[in-house]
Amino acid sequence: MRTMIAATYTQGEGLHVLDVPAPTISDGDLLVRVAASAICGTDLRTIRNGHRKLAPGQRIVLGHEFAGIIECPGDHGTTFPAGMRVAIAPNVGCGQCDLCVQGFTNMCPDYQAFGISWDGALTEYVRVPAAAVAQGNIVPIPEHVPFQDAALIEPLSCVVNGNREARIRFGDVVVVVGAGPIGLLHLQLARLSGARKVIMADLQPSRLEAAEAMGAEVAVNPAEEDLAGRIHYETSGRGADVVITACAVASAQQESIGWLAPFGRVCFFGGLPSQDSPVPIDTNAIHYKNLLVTGVSGASLHDFRVAARLISSRRIDVAKIVSHSFPLRDIELAFQQAMRQDAMKVVVRTEADGAEAARG
Repeated sequence: MRTMIAATYTQGEGLHVLDVPAPTISDGDLLVRVAASAICGTDLRTIRNGHRKLAPGQRIVLGHEFAGIIECPGDHGTTFPAGMRVAIAPNVGCGQCDLCVQGFTNMCPDYQAFGISWDGALTEYVRVPAAAVAQGNIVPIPEHVPFQDAALIEPLSCVVNGNREARIRFGDVVVVVGAGPIGLLHLQLARLSGARKVIMADLQPSRLEAAEAMGAEVAVNPAEEDLAGRIHYETSGRGADVVITACAVASAQQESIGWLAPFGRVCFFGGLPSQDSPVPIDTNAIHYKNLLVTGVSGASLHDFRVAARLISSRRIDVAKIVSHSFPLRDIELAFQQAMRQDAMKVVVRTEADGAEAARG
């Protein structure tokens, strides 16, 4: 039996890099050779805290941000031939509930996902179940898009979702709390949406430097400067039009209401650990200032396709958020780096993708 190296998580035990059996496919499935897979904060949280969809002792191959090449198309050779370059949206809904039929498969109460309930992509090969093929989760990738960039369609798709719910308009002042990979994608998309000023906040100086290099007009370290006061100054006392909390910090969610102008919008993008919730907020401020408070989780298939087009057209530069890239054989080092506070996006690549990058 052919085996392959994989980053696995066993519920209640943590990360293990193992040789696991290569997947086989059934009718309606596809087999994809992984070219690049990014490590997500969800992977790290799963390693630390487990995942609600896993049973005690259950083992899963991690990884849901990925792109690759169709190795075996099964009975889909006409639509998805062998050799096609693809990215794959990770969440698959039941297809029958009210949320699924509205297109919100990411919100399906019975969703399945790569790297969570199905074996994921931090390995060599991935089986794409027939349900994912039928639901439209496979997106072809043009030749000019590097696999490493295509692997980041998924996190960008979540940011597309948050950007839409935040309703950023031309001339808005936008505050993004958290200048990690997600925050920097929010920065780029806010500017593309017409924001006249983006204020980035983070405790890491290197991340603030990256934000300024990407066009942030203002970068604030809340440990060194009063963020509320700086927002007041930058908006001539009016307040921000939009606040996006791209971090898992309860105080940022609580205080964000006070940073908003009348008719402002706040998007709670980063989820909190269960012990930090619920968060008390000033509902009178919401009432009297006509504020909109929203949140997002994941992305729809439409969001995924929009993100793919933004990357393909080079309107969003996802390569700027990648700080480290490792070959698959060094996957343990990749996870060690991803757990460091100074890391941005960490990508794991196959040797084949490394050769492609060298040629490009």
